Amino acid sequence: MKTSTITEHGISAKTALRFVTLLGIVSLFADMTYEGARSINGPYLAILGASGTVVGIVSGLGELIGFSIRLLSGYMSDKTKGYWTITFFGYAINLIAIPLLALAGNWQLAALLMVIERIGKGIRVPPRDAMLSYATQHMGRGWGFGLHEALDQLGAIFGPLVMASVLFFRGGYQAAYGILLVPALLALGILATARLMYPRPQDLELSQTRLQVQGFSKTFWLYLLATALIAAGFADFPLIAYHFQKASVADPAIIPILYAVAMGVDAVAALIFGRLFDRLGLSTMMLVAGLSAFFAPLVFFGNFPLAVLGMALWGIGMGAQESIMRAAIAGMILPKQRGLAYGLFNMVYGIAWFFGSVLIGVLYDVSIPWLVAFSVIAQLASIPVFYFIRKQV
Repeated sequence: MKTSTITEHGISAKTALRFVTLLGIVSLFADMTYEGARSINGPYLAILGASGTVVGIVSGLGELIGFSIRLLSGYMSDKTKGYWTITFFGYAINLIAIPLLALAGNWQLAALLMVIERIGKGIRVPPRDAMLSYATQHMGRGWGFGLHEALDQLGAIFGPLVMASVLFFRGGYQAAYGILLVPALLALGILATARLMYPRPQDLELSQTRLQVQGFSKTFWLYLLATALIAAGFADFPLIAYHFQKASVADPAIIPILYAVAMGVDAVAALIFGRLFDRLGLSTMMLVAGLSAFFAPLVFFGNFPLAVLGMALWGIGMGAQESIMRAAIAGMILPKQRGLAYGLFNMVYGIAWFFGSVLIGVLYDVSIPWLVAFSVIAQLASIPVFYFIRKQV
């Protein structure tokens, strides 16, 4: 039986598509801002005197706090229904901290601002994803989140390229961070416009007619385990960039371009694997995990050509993490609990990312072969878990 394209509130699937696209444009400018910054954060910390362990800890700590606060943010979103208020507050913190990096005179202050930026992102993600989940029912969860991620990654491509241009013309890191104020303000302006156009995003979803179990199922908890294994083994880009500069794999001005390449792969992968997810379910994540697990040996052992291939695999993994992982949750959880579910998912994911990042940072200073072994094994270990639950999602 064909699903109607009109909700009980008279909202069409085309309207839902416009909503997803509008939030995608917000993410485009937001990602241009903070992904542009993240493409140079590692080398910037290195220039300011930070060690590989410090870079790993800063990256992991920012993710830990940012992901942990998502549990509270998601809970408050469900409790208050203040999706827009919490989202806007998070975006403001997330984006304004970045231009301030231009004023950092030591690695300690720069590290603090990088952590604050992650906290802002943590606050705004659960309510935003809950809003997206309401609209993607009409489009297919994988395609809807994949489309959002693809728009998101266009900004993640442009941002690093802008940073590369500034460094190429010897504008310096301070000028590079300062320029990012422009897309930051554009993102906040478009977000305010979206709030005026769609004051009640929860009205975009049809009422569920099928029975759903209250609370979080065993499948959901196993799903969190699988995603945590991937997060633990996935090296953050600041450490990768740190390695590229320290090992002279690439010129400093080329490093942001490598990040842009990964973000381009991320965007395409989000669309392709999003469509596959709507047809194959979690079997798609098994395929992605099998591919992306091998970015580490290429990135940390390889020369420049192999590093480029490694960044492409890294981009595939990121694309899936930012689209399919979120899409799957929308199909597991009742609408009224999704803010909390996304918050819990992100908290578990962030804790795993933190301890994985710290360990990977320490292993980088101790033994790169051990770093690579840990990264590959942790990600491949998620495949049996996905296999076990694949038919239950």
